[in-house]
Amino acid sequence: MLDFTLSLHRAIAPDPREQVCWSPFSVASALGLLALGARGATRDELVAVLGDLGELTTAIAAASRLDEVGPDDDAPTIAVSNTLWADEAITIHRSFAEELAGWSDGSVRNAPFRSEAEKARGMINDDVAETTRGLIPELVPAGAIRSDTVASLVNALYLKSAWRNPFAEGGTQDRPFHAPGGRVDVPTMMLNERIGYAARDGWQVVTVPALGGVDAVVLLPDADLAEAEAALTPQSLGALLSAPEPAQVRLLLPKLKAKTQAELSDVLAALGVRTVFTREADLGGITPDWLAVQAVLHESVLKVDEQGFEGAAATAVMMRLASMPAEPVEVAADRPFLFLVRHRETGVVYFVARVTDPS
Repeated sequence: MLDFTLSLHRAIAPDPREQVCWSPFSVASALGLLALGARGATRDELVAVLGDLGELTTAIAAASRLDEVGPDDDAPTIAVSNTLWADEAITIHRSFAEELAGWSDGSVRNAPFRSEAEKARGMINDDVAETTRGLIPELVPAGAIRSDTVASLVNALYLKSAWRNPFAEGGTQDRPFHAPGGRVDVPTMMLNERIGYAARDGWQVVTVPALGGVDAVVLLPDADLAEAEAALTPQSLGALLSAPEPAQVRLLLPKLKAKTQAELSDVLAALGVRTVFTREADLGGITPDWLAVQAVLHESVLKVDEQGFEGAAATAVMMRLASMPAEPVEVAADRPFLFLVRHRETGVVYFVARVTDPS
């Protein structure tokens, strides 16, 4: 999944000076479910970005559960929801609903996209807000549901955990941070503990363990981040993440509150996921109706302080009818007409009638 993470990270925030926060877990969950219901070139393009769907499914399922902690520890929290909101105008295959149920108790729910767009928007946003503990109150903005929107595949994630070794409360003070725009003073925490550390390939890597089997990893380049990040590959990133060994570390880490909202359609198109947004989209594993993706909305929030971290993310794949039903042509048989009954395959006419007065 590091290939996906690194590729999408660079596509979401290509400017290395731009602060960004996003959730590979949430985006991969939503796109993975979409890929499970896709066929042909639509599926192939998604798999090319996501990687093997079986491996992804296994990894997402494992990451949706946290390790148990001792009775004296503050229990970490993870909440994950996967929901396909669908208008009653379309049919959802039972097989896809069953597959969705296997992803953290996913479900199919009705939403009146076509008749009451604002009500549908409110239903999605309320559900996401509940899962994310209010950190993401409005994933779907006003105007995002159009006249042809009929479904939305939504993943929501909430994760909160305490540090195994909390940062010293009295150790936080304003310290200089050398931002691209110049030096700024920011509240900076201090931790002096035996934790994971490595220095290799122009990076310092620090692993800060949290409860529940979750780690925070600080990747600090020796040189400019823009150059160092651009040189990373999935293989070199994997090597860095596996490099830390126990060492006594005095870590100075800024307190953090980051938030990003992004529409990912162009980002995904740049990575080769294109067919799903067109009239050639094939989502036949989800529905027999002719659908295409309209937009991919993502929002992520992360807070880091002396006690631990709290994060939330949500991704909504908005789907539209690829071909809007045409306005019906009215045919009023209110004057004399011919009426035939014929065999469909051979064309043999069983009956023919000229109707001049049906009274």
